[in-house]
Amino acid sequence: MNEAQFNQLADELMFSIEESIDDSGANIDYENSAGMLTITCETNGTQIILSRQAAVGEIWLAAKSGGFHFKLEEGIWRNTVSGEPLIDMLSQACLAQSGEAVGFDF
Repeated sequence: MNEAQFNQLADELMFSIEESIDDSGANIDYENSAGMLTITCETNGTQIILSRQAAVGEIWLAAKSGGFHFKLEEGIWRNTVSGEPLIDMLSQACLAQSGEAVGFDF
């Protein structure tokens, strides 16, 4: 995959995450700027950050639970170490940090 294709897929991913947060009604806010999506848990101010790393074709997730890298494999963003899907790890991070469940659909 070239950089333009990666950026298109990353844009689609970020938009899907934003839509899921909006649809959830959770007390969670987000800001998308310069290829980085910052998710803020309004109840306690903690943040979850998703950033794109086009040079290596990865999405990086930073949360209280740690930092994780994800690559697209057969249409699923998977943790490069454990193989766990981004959708699951992001859901767990939101629940752990905000106390609210967000059902992501990407």
